[in-house]
Amino acid sequence: MCAGFETYPGTPPVWFADSEDPVVTNAVQILCNTQGRDNHVINQVGILLRELCKLHGVPEPPDLDSLTIPLHPFPQQRLPSVTSNGAESGTEEDEEMAAEEDDSEGEDDLPLEMVEDAGRSNKDEMETEHLATLERLRQNQRQDYLSGSVSGSLQATDRLMKELRDIYRSHSFKSNMYSIELVNDSLYEWNIRLRSVDPDSPLHNDLLLLKEKEGKDSILLNIMFKETYPFEPPFVRVVYPIISGGYVLVGGAICMELLTKQGWSSAYTVEAVIMQIAATLVKGKARIQFGATKVVSQTQYSLARAQQSFKCLVQIHEKNGWFTPPKEDG
Repeated sequence: MCAGFETYPGTPPVWFADSEDPVVTNAVQILCNTQGRDNHVINQVGILLRELCKLHGVPEPPDLDSLTIPLHPFPQQRLPSVTSNGAESGTEEDEEMAAEEDDSEGEDDLPLEMVEDAGRSNKDEMETEHLATLERLRQNQRQDYLSGSVSGSLQATDRLMKELRDIYRSHSFKSNMYSIELVNDSLYEWNIRLRSVDPDSPLHNDLLLLKEKEGKDSILLNIMFKETYPFEPPFVRVVYPIISGGYVLVGGAICMELLTKQGWSSAYTVEAVIMQIAATLVKGKARIQFGATKVVSQTQYSLARAQQSFKCLVQIHEKNGWFTPPKEDG
């Protein structure tokens, strides 16, 4: 099943899978990272079928290429000019229009700085504070390169800058489904405040109660990226509040194959990961443990304990394969 935002087809539709098969969920997740014509449902169905065929090791259907919209789905009728020998040829206007279309479609392949220069007219899609954040990060990067104190990798930094810029423009972010804070102004550690989950879920009601009791309206997630990103997954953990169920492990780590090397794909985006975590919490019947911090040690949700429990989780699945825990286990 898929659903679209009001910004469709500028942004891809959101797909949901009833199946718990990780092959299906991994294939569906790729659809969150499309752009341009691939945001259209017809093209998305084709991409989904190709990915499922690849993951299952079966040949693609012979008519799969028909599941794509043409380059110009509603072409304007243009009268071709005729040369002296009777052959038809395109007008100079047609050639100029084609060149402009080729230039715009290749924008995603340009270096980050060139894309930003070419798309400065789109800057009004972001709030002033977010533009200031991006500019400050760029200035910090230049200073680091000049001083020789570069952290991370150029590839990871460029990818994270692009993802942050895309998030600032995204419908989900602007709708306040979640917010982002860069820890110490670092691109490599983000705090995410998840404010919106399925309104029909018990977790949604718990968030309303959390705001009433403690004045906090979100689940705080911490995301840490390595310099190998996006070829390795980020480490994600719950920081607050203490949660039972929802595939949340000891220390706040999250039991998701998507967050392991086995289940990760460099095509995944940070926003897609955030949305998947929100869905996983609801699917696992996550509940907020009110008053738990008064009984349990405050260090229960710590980075060290989260990393240790996640390491154990990965070792178990590497040995026994990935499986979905029974519902009674959360």
